[in-house]
Amino acid sequence: MDTIEGGNGRPCVMVVAFEGWNDAGGAASDAARLLATEFDAQRFATIGEDDYYDYQFSRPSVRRNAAGQRIVHWPATRLYRAALKDHDFDLILVRGVEPTYRWKAFCAELLTLAEANGVKALVLTGALLADTPHTRPIPVTRTSEHDELRAILKAEPSSYEGPTGIVGVLAALAAAAGVPTVSAWAAVPHYVGQSPSPKATYALMRHLEDLLHLSLDLHALSEDADAWERGVDELAADDEEIGEYVKQLEEAQDAADLPEASGESIAREFERYLKRRDQGRDDGRTDGA
Repeated sequence: MDTIEGGNGRPCVMVVAFEGWNDAGGAASDAARLLATEFDAQRFATIGEDDYYDYQFSRPSVRRNAAGQRIVHWPATRLYRAALKDHDFDLILVRGVEPTYRWKAFCAELLTLAEANGVKALVLTGALLADTPHTRPIPVTRTSEHDELRAILKAEPSSYEGPTGIVGVLAALAAAAGVPTVSAWAAVPHYVGQSPSPKATYALMRHLEDLLHLSLDLHALSEDADAWERGVDELAADDEEIGEYVKQLEEAQDAADLPEASGESIAREFERYLKRRDQGRDDGRTDGA
């Protein structure tokens, strides 16, 4: 573990995303990256590369720095801290590549770092390929094994059984260590599961905004999501089989989502609108008014 900078004593919420099996369309890792940018998060620790990665599986990449020098960028897990001036907690953002080896040791090291930096809760993000249409809002599932968190956050216990990734292992070990943990997973349309998937990233960001009571500027991401959807519309229009399949998915989801058109869901959307409008006024913007 390479510790670069210490904490400041404030309690933290840790938001975690890993590239790989847990991250269809790159939606979760892109959400973590955007959060880091939004709050000018500073890297303070790196979990060692050679201990956990098979470089024939997770290959390093070569890049050029600002001086034009070739730099090898190794797969690793990096931690960033973001100060939230208007909240009584800070964010610690974890971005990395799913490790190849020694998952229990990896999670123990990450949880040790979390404890040393005042982390009081974990938010684990992920994305999976699913039978959902690109033309509808991307579903995000919120689950937790912590009774109190489920009541506060209106989460459900996970019913999934089967193979899991590092996010699932970390959730189980964090719960065993007594760290309150909630997971948020976006459902990416499987027929367009390539990265990037801005509509899925947008759905996760909206979910994190609600979960953590943040106010985020998502205008540019919303435009990217609209452009992505138009592109997939064109693909479906040019392929009769895909177009018919999308129509079937739309009908199935619309039937399942009818109860969501409730007074509570409408009130949540109106709350978000007011929050963004007030933030726009505070920042001197007029686009949300």
